Amino acid sequence: MPAATVTQFFQTGSLTDPVRLRDGGQLPGITIAYETWGELNADRSNAIFLFHALSGSHHAVGTNPAIEGVGELWQPEMHDGWWESMIGPGKAVDTDKYFVLCANYLGGCYGSTGPASVNPLTGKPWGSKFPAVSAADQVEVFARLLEHFEIDSLHAVVGPSVGGLVAMTFATRFAERVHNVIIIASGFKTTVLNRLILFEQILAIENDPHFNGGDYYDAEAPLYGLVLARMISHKTFVHLDSIEKRARQDVVQPDDVLAWYRVRDQFQSYMLHQGKKFVKRFDANTYLRIIDMWSRYDATEEGDAETPADLFERARLAGQRWLVFSIDSDFCFYPEEQAELVKHLEQAKVDVMHIIVHSDKGHDSFLLEPNLYTPHISWMLGK
Repeated sequence: MPAATVTQFFQTGSLTDPVRLRDGGQLPGITIAYETWGELNADRSNAIFLFHALSGSHHAVGTNPAIEGVGELWQPEMHDGWWESMIGPGKAVDTDKYFVLCANYLGGCYGSTGPASVNPLTGKPWGSKFPAVSAADQVEVFARLLEHFEIDSLHAVVGPSVGGLVAMTFATRFAERVHNVIIIASGFKTTVLNRLILFEQILAIENDPHFNGGDYYDAEAPLYGLVLARMISHKTFVHLDSIEKRARQDVVQPDDVLAWYRVRDQFQSYMLHQGKKFVKRFDANTYLRIIDMWSRYDATEEGDAETPADLFERARLAGQRWLVFSIDSDFCFYPEEQAELVKHLEQAKVDVMHIIVHSDKGHDSFLLEPNLYTPHISWMLGK
């Protein structure tokens, strides 16, 4: 049975010294929820910062049955850590050797300050007034968290999926503070295709009659909009062969009836079930903030650089090593996206290894197949 873990909270900023964001917004003090595993060594040189995916959380390892202030969103499926197979004694990220830290994103709904949090200036949830947050904003806040731990440099940053965008931004904005960079199924710059898929999800939520511009916390939430958004995204996370295989094990649910249309096959019923399950554990406003961050991601801009060469020149001078994973069946971050990143790293003479994982699991392979990643990650961290 996984060991019990407890979410901790870090506060920074205040009414007189607000947290200022890249797009001009500001927050009068914020809270960041996080968890840690392992122990810091004497010179605090063994820390690894892990960044979670779009709808993930800071709870990567162990059992956590409740998070203060989160309430019903912390569903039973969230109680066990999302990367239990990869982090722990003797595992890919060995907690007998390393101190691992993972934080919920600013704008999140699992304990960090987000749209559902109370605005101290009004006494009401932020809702529509919660500002846009970029990947650069996330890492600037997380740098404050590291200062709290008195950690000057990281042995590694690790990020799968959307977490890879944040890991890359940390590694390039704070190149001198990161030794190893592990990016799994992520990208250098959001593609036109992904921007359109994300825009479809934004429209799904925005057009829900209960969305009310984001101010819905004292009324009915935009559940159908979020269901549709999740259905749009889910088919990019899971390989279509896997969806077909899973769906064939299900039967059409009797309540799968819309205003007129009746769901008539297992595949539609399976996707609708995934969407309905998701809305019990996630907030629509948080979903919008994170996919907005993803939609406009460009590593060069987030790193305040002029060109990719300029961006990675700083990383090269810091002596970084990079490990980049592609998944050959990934429909979310296509392998071409990691190839672009590797090309820029090689042109800048950064030490990089590119591993292409052969899997029939699609984007979610990094959650489901630890044996495909463990040898390479263990080697990189111990090199």
